Amino acid sequence: MLQTNKKGFYVKMKLLNNTRIHKNQEKKIFCQRYLKWILWFSISFYFFSSFLTTHNKPISRTVLSHHSNPSRALIEESSIKNLDIFKGMKVYIYDLPSKYNKDWLTNERCSTHLFAAEVAFHNALLNSETTTFDPWEADFFFVPVYVSCNFSKVNGFPAIGHARSLISSAIEHISYQLPFWNRSLGSDHVFVASHDFGSCFHTMEDVAIADGVPEFLRNSIILQTFGVNYKHPCQEVENVVIPPYIPPESVRATLKNSSVDCWRDIFAFFRGKMELHPKNVSGRFYGKQVRTMIWRKFSDDKRFYLRRERFAGYQSEIVRSTFCLCPLGWAPWSPRLVESVALGCVPVIIADGIRLPFPSAVPWAEISLTVAENDVDNLGKILEHVTATNLTVIQKNLWDPGVRKALLFNNPMSEGDATWQVLLALSQKLDRSHKKSRVSTQ
Repeated sequence: MLQTNKKGFYVKMKLLNNTRIHKNQEKKIFCQRYLKWILWFSISFYFFSSFLTTHNKPISRTVLSHHSNPSRALIEESSIKNLDIFKGMKVYIYDLPSKYNKDWLTNERCSTHLFAAEVAFHNALLNSETTTFDPWEADFFFVPVYVSCNFSKVNGFPAIGHARSLISSAIEHISYQLPFWNRSLGSDHVFVASHDFGSCFHTMEDVAIADGVPEFLRNSIILQTFGVNYKHPCQEVENVVIPPYIPPESVRATLKNSSVDCWRDIFAFFRGKMELHPKNVSGRFYGKQVRTMIWRKFSDDKRFYLRRERFAGYQSEIVRSTFCLCPLGWAPWSPRLVESVALGCVPVIIADGIRLPFPSAVPWAEISLTVAENDVDNLGKILEHVTATNLTVIQKNLWDPGVRKALLFNNPMSEGDATWQVLLALSQKLDRSHKKSRVSTQ
């Protein structure tokens, strides 16, 4: 009986011992699995933290906007490297509500007409390596407001009566959202004014002069098509003269069919508004009567190909022409300046005192002719004299691809093009940068 009990006790102890061993094994396996999960989580967290650290700069002072169009990858892969020529300059682009820019693009003309430099520069800048997503490291701040896309339902021309209020509203918005406008009172902020009299925001010079540059823009930098080499109220602001917009695609399409050095069977060309009577319906003299005088003097001259009607394919006429007349309209500048250069036709500039874009990149005196407004009666003789003397030299200078490139806004930006020239001009104004001035005082 005692032995039986001992045997039963032995069996019972053995079973208990086996149970403990099994539980210890299960506990060991659980601990191993737990440690594996801890290790996996730690490694994953490390790599995720590294990703965030390298791809997103910590921002403690403000919440930054995120653009829907550009990506950091696009900027890093941009063909434009951070060239020393820009002196390390950085530009921050405000991400404004769509009513200030994107909403206007529902009209296709907004991004293609002669005032569309405001759209083209914005698009090119989005993909530029000079652009930063961190406003605290920016030298300049670009405010993308499109004011030239409000086309009149009467005549189809851009109506800019809303420009001042729209820009003022945008400034109120950015000054409320971020501290940078108030910090510099706008001196490091950049705007585009790509219409007749630039930052005066009016198509008629007398009204533009009377209104002047709005008070809220007088400390800022304006990229404007208007420029003269004498004192004028509409350039009493820090400014860079830029070319009017001509779609690069249209130029490439035209040159695909005819090269710049092709045979040119038109001696002197002009197509556009040429009023038979100089006084406009507004009671003002359009273009200081210059176009009317050209029409009256040369409309029957077989050397001059003058047309008053619209023609969508007029670039095919430019590329056939030796001289392209570029008389002033309401303002001194004209899109014909860009189209003439881009298509290899010698521009004949008839606009006293005009200040031309990017003189360091475009040798205007070597690629164009300048004729005084009061000398248009002698236009035929002047052109004949040039033809007999130095036309070949002028054309050789004009047909340099780099000259054409400097006046066109490409997207993406390419070295030497119009956007590149604007950035180069801004890099020469870094004394206005709050960041640079802060660094220099430390």
